[in-house]
Amino acid sequence: MDMEIDFKHYKLSSELRGHEDDVRGICICGDTGIATSSRDRTVRFWPLDPSDKCKYASSKILLGHSSFVGPLAWIPPNEEYPEGGIVSGGMDTLVLVWNSSTGDKVQVLRGHQLQVTGIALDNGDIVSSSVDCTLRRWRKGQGIESWEAHKSAIQAVIKLPSGELVTGSSDTTLKLWRGKTCLHTFVGHTDTVRGLAEMHGLGILSASHDGSIRLWALTGQVLMEMVGHTSIVYSVDSHVSGLIVSGSEDCSAKIWKDGVCVQSIEHPGCVWDAKFLENGDIVTACSDGVVRIWTSHQDRIADPLDLESYVSQLSQYKLSRKRVGGLKLEDLPGLDALQIPGTTDGQTKIVREGDNGVAYAWNLREQKWDKIGEVVDGPDDGMKRPVLDGIEYDYVFDVDIGDGEPIRKLPYNRSDNPYSVADKWLIKENLPLSYRQQIVDFILQNSGQRSIALDSSFRDPYTGASAYVPGQPSNLSAVSAKPTFKHIPKKGMLVFDGAQFDGILKKINEFNDALLSEPDKKNLSLSELDISRLGAIVKILKDTSHYHTSKFADVEIALLLKLMKSWPVAMLFPVIDILRMIVLHPDGASALLKHVEDGSDILMEVIKRVTTNSPLPPNLLTSIRVVTNLFKNSCYHNWLLRHRSEILDAFSSCYSSSNKNLHLSYSTLILNYAVLLIEKKGQEGQSQVLSAALEIAEEENVEVDSKFRVLVAIGSLMLDGLVKQIALDFDVENIARIAKTSRDAKIAEVGADIELLIKQH
Repeated sequence: MDMEIDFKHYKLSSELRGHEDDVRGICICGDTGIATSSRDRTVRFWPLDPSDKCKYASSKILLGHSSFVGPLAWIPPNEEYPEGGIVSGGMDTLVLVWNSSTGDKVQVLRGHQLQVTGIALDNGDIVSSSVDCTLRRWRKGQGIESWEAHKSAIQAVIKLPSGELVTGSSDTTLKLWRGKTCLHTFVGHTDTVRGLAEMHGLGILSASHDGSIRLWALTGQVLMEMVGHTSIVYSVDSHVSGLIVSGSEDCSAKIWKDGVCVQSIEHPGCVWDAKFLENGDIVTACSDGVVRIWTSHQDRIADPLDLESYVSQLSQYKLSRKRVGGLKLEDLPGLDALQIPGTTDGQTKIVREGDNGVAYAWNLREQKWDKIGEVVDGPDDGMKRPVLDGIEYDYVFDVDIGDGEPIRKLPYNRSDNPYSVADKWLIKENLPLSYRQQIVDFILQNSGQRSIALDSSFRDPYTGASAYVPGQPSNLSAVSAKPTFKHIPKKGMLVFDGAQFDGILKKINEFNDALLSEPDKKNLSLSELDISRLGAIVKILKDTSHYHTSKFADVEIALLLKLMKSWPVAMLFPVIDILRMIVLHPDGASALLKHVEDGSDILMEVIKRVTTNSPLPPNLLTSIRVVTNLFKNSCYHNWLLRHRSEILDAFSSCYSSSNKNLHLSYSTLILNYAVLLIEKKGQEGQSQVLSAALEIAEEENVEVDSKFRVLVAIGSLMLDGLVKQIALDFDVENIARIAKTSRDAKIAEVGADIELLIKQH
């Protein structure tokens, strides 16, 4: 029977605390409880509280693995295990079977050569998958068969109700098995397939390192692709109601209905696993060591104090990661810093107010700090150093391990112990620890640290071994570095998504009062209803956590368009600024698109209005940022390509302006165009964008961030190859040489990237 669930309102129900490190796996043990596995080497069984079937009693700890534990499976009660059993697989290559009522280890299954990654039960048999590329079948404690199921590490295995097995692998494919016969190979993911689940009555769900979730029919047809996570998706599960849940490295569990993300549940860490309980509640496993249960049923929601405590945990976690103006938010001084007078007029100071950084300027005449506004890191936040999964590093290397395996990303900071980094990375990528020395050598060579003095007391945190045992066997013969570019090619689009909404509304009201005071312009003014509609628009735009469900009324969009056409040009910029944020909202973007494609094309009208006849800087700034933000939504890509020449010509005056914000916006527009045209293989467009980028790169007095973006655009276009010769003809070598001598590290680095490209000519 299908269960109806109010999917919009999952809230915290309870937290299960006990694990001392990342919780890696979850297993729903029928109606008896939950089992969880952890990096802390334990399995815990949390039985349902007999007196309250919504609460879980303190856990039973199952000790036996010598390294971190991953996959789990539940053996329903039978003669051998009257209260059921648990099967676990670990980094230690073992499969262990436990009696859940006593907590005793009853079977140790040895045979895998490398980490065990998946476990499925098949009519009393246990089937396990491993990084060693094999599937093994166990019966009554004995291995009865094994076979190489993929040429690369297997990451997951499940059993379908129809009897077949499904495997997912680092080779990016899924395979459907009947016995040892492969019936079908599912091709489509572009990176490791990490998690699998059955979708009731429909097919197979897969979660991938490529950031997507797919639903496949057993014939191999893709029925649905769900994209929304911003990093690796580790797990996926489904419920008979039709809901799907996924867990990701982007610190969220997402809930999907009919292919659409209907809720994103933020966590204070990576979400390794997520599973549905039969009643529709969700269990998540987080890297902060806590198991959480989420419910959509009012009577099971945690009490207000617990909810408040969770919000606080989340806030602390975000605070520890948030950066403002290149600084960690938690490192900023509090408001008491404003008790100290400034020394010069206009001196600025950034202080922490709640979860935000706010800038103040010293007013010498009045001897006080004037509030300037909230500091929002620009869209280049994190571009100063390479970023992987939202974290900045000194280096992010491309590692090619051969055998047709996808390129892996290896992050490293110069202050880190390379052995520790190598071990953690090998474990995360499910590669053998015997590869350690080659990885360390690779890190040292590519970071310019030829040798390193090691503390002789160093012990490996995962194996307890000392740093390196000479002569250790290894088959990582193919580790090689592709040419290491620090900043190219640029992937993804940059947007301007910070907005001072209160200031925008204040400016519109100010202009409206001015219109009311002039009899001949009174008819252009806004009514009370209009003002309230603008307030409603801003309220929706401020509530970013509901962008997936919130919608704009037609009259609200119509009001904005009316103002664009009727208000005096000098008063347009705050209205255009609202438009800039509207296009970042899914419903706002599609609502506006109708007015762009209806023949009148309001966007081109506005651009022409504000860029002709002595254009005003505020209008230029807001309108160029509207166009830049359009790149985020693929439904505007054809429009952007169609009007490329007009748009670049209309804003070409920006680069000669003395306004730094205009420079940055124009450079960002060029960079976004470069990324789009590389994707679309548009040679003519690439030439035009390259020409505009070279023009700015040759200027001496261009601000650092603007110059950096055009250099990244030039390097990315050259790497693509279609216009590399044109760049060489325009003496890009000289531009690269000058950039390399810059005092700014990122300019020097991208200069080196371009120089490396030239040498490959």
